[in-house]
Amino acid sequence: MNLLENISQLATCRPDGGQGDIHTIADAALVWDAGTIRWVGPRAELPSEYLAARRVDAGGGLVIPGLVDCHTHLAFAGWRAEEFELRLRGRSYFEIAAAGGGIARTMRLTRAASEDELAARAHGFLREMLALGVTTVECKSGYGLDRDHELGLLRVYAALARAQPVRLVPTFLGAHVVPPEYRDDRAGYLSLLTDELLPAIARERLATYCDVFVERSAFTVEEARRLLLAARALGLGAKLHADQLSAGGGAELAAELGAASADHLECASDAGIAAMAGAGVVAVSLPLASLYLGQSPAPARRWIEAGAAVAVATDFNPGSAPSYHLPFALTLACILQRMTPAEALKGATIIAARAVGLEATVGSLEPGKAADFAILDAPDVEHWLYHLRANACRTTVIAGRPEWRASAAKSSGEAAPGSP
Repeated sequence: MNLLENISQLATCRPDGGQGDIHTIADAALVWDAGTIRWVGPRAELPSEYLAARRVDAGGGLVIPGLVDCHTHLAFAGWRAEEFELRLRGRSYFEIAAAGGGIARTMRLTRAASEDELAARAHGFLREMLALGVTTVECKSGYGLDRDHELGLLRVYAALARAQPVRLVPTFLGAHVVPPEYRDDRAGYLSLLTDELLPAIARERLATYCDVFVERSAFTVEEARRLLLAARALGLGAKLHADQLSAGGGAELAAELGAASADHLECASDAGIAAMAGAGVVAVSLPLASLYLGQSPAPARRWIEAGAAVAVATDFNPGSAPSYHLPFALTLACILQRMTPAEALKGATIIAARAVGLEATVGSLEPGKAADFAILDAPDVEHWLYHLRANACRTTVIAGRPEWRASAAKSSGEAAPGSP
């Protein structure tokens, strides 16, 4: 039995209440055993049965649930820094893609890499995400775009799930774009996805979700509906890249199909917002991608006021969001989307957990849930997201085990040192 104390503020992030209700506790205590939370509350109300527990000092820091990054493209080869400059010089996303850049460029580089190379690189990214307080990551395929390489990417994720502590949720994104070899045979590529890849993925249980990029440079609403219904018949949940660069009806389709989430949504229509809110589909905001593409971000206030639950994620990928820094994405959500720090945090904990189907296990600090949490060098949630730093995380715990600790030299001294 373990007892975490000397906590300045603990954000439980329970699912009840609105987007900004994170149910903070001052001078809190947290008890866990065998990887599961047993009790959480004010230290003054600690039940006597836990007084003999092994005491762990949080050093006066902020304690939050382990962060959930519910949208990443984790495994890929190469980078696309040259496209960063092209966009700065005025080239559009569509122009770069039409010239052979964008997703197609990463596809070529990824196909040329071995699974071992991809796994080693992704493993390194996960270690750095862990150091930021991230304990759960949704990871998409989508840079193979043929049978062998898409299956290979998903097998990389299966191997990584066994090899390191961060919880992974694999998503099949074969419908990222139509690959060049099928440019004149879209129907053939869709048949490959529905008739060959999806059954193979289901047999090997390689993915939890199927995702589709609904956009004029990618797939139509009708194509996405066909693919996602085929995936549902095989037991996979639905996700969508929707309305990122144009209003294409992706949000409405997500509502129609009862998808777990629709992501991006910068250009979603009022009807799409209302439909998703009514259907309970999580709206995933990706402010890093909006920043890098020079777009106005998804109007989070409109989504929240419509009654939708808004998650915040990184969209980590080599082109439009080359950063896995989820705390920075949360600060951007505050500044660019006018979300409060509490709303942003709830969007990267229990709401993000709901977007990947794990809300019963992770995303909040409640008895019976996994003891996944981070100890931050900050007095409260507002200060953490207001004061932009390379990393405020001192300790990351997954299933009750400290999986990462900051060195003493990295502490800023804003809160007293100490961690599990």
